[in-house]
Amino acid sequence: MSMGEIVIELLPDVAPKHTENFVKLANEGFYEGTTFHRVIPNFMIQGGDPNSKSEDKSTHGSGGPGYTIKAEISARHNRGSVAAARLGDAANPDRQSSGCQFYICVVPTSHLDGQYSVFGKVIEGMDVIDKIVAAPADRSDNPLEKIEIQRVTMG
Repeated sequence: MSMGEIVIELLPDVAPKHTENFVKLANEGFYEGTTFHRVIPNFMIQGGDPNSKSEDKSTHGSGGPGYTIKAEISARHNRGSVAAARLGDAANPDRQSSGCQFYICVVPTSHLDGQYSVFGKVIEGMDVIDKIVAAPADRSDNPLEKIEIQRVTMG
């Protein structure tokens, strides 16, 4: 990360397909160079969109790998929970997840419980998450300065 290191524990027992997909993309280098393109204080940070590698911020948040993942909804949204982003219910009644975009909760967000697939939790680096969510952003919640994911490694 351009702002520091974040360590995530994946939850294959809760969301096996989401975990498998995240590991696959990470091992392929998919996330390298993507950004946290959406930061909302007292809520969450969102990243993983390949469009965020572009300078055209109007496309950030709309990219993906060309597939979705069947919902695996069971875990709660606590501070540090990592979950798959998705289109809203009107466009996506089956609540299928984005194939690559994810968000990290900066506070407990129980209003999302039962709606999104949580597949991990931050075990180190919440101070980095707090710095990211505090970054100045535009009216679309996109940070004014790029907050880049430089490398994702599996340990």
